[in-house]
Amino acid sequence: MRARVLIRPKEGILDPQGQAVERALPALGFEGVANVRIGRLVELEVADPARVGAMCEQLLANPLIEEYEIEPVDDRVSREAARAGGAAAEPSAVR
Repeated sequence: MRARVLIRPKEGILDPQGQAVERALPALGFEGVANVRIGRLVELEVADPARVGAMCEQLLANPLIEEYEIEPVDDRVSREAARAGGAAAEPSAVR
């Protein structure tokens, strides 16, 4: 199974990259942008999808300062969404 894990700073945790982007966007003509958060996306193929949460807790994310969302990826749906320019599926709850 393929999975995507979106990792980002928890609410209330300082995000200097997000702040820098938020300050730069108006200078480039993009007004009305607020609360920018910068995270990372990890895609992986796993034999046991039930273990992805443990992978996040132990290695992929720092649970003290980061939250993560696990999204199973259906390769057929993701290819169709990529062609259409949309998202493949709704992510699971934030942890």
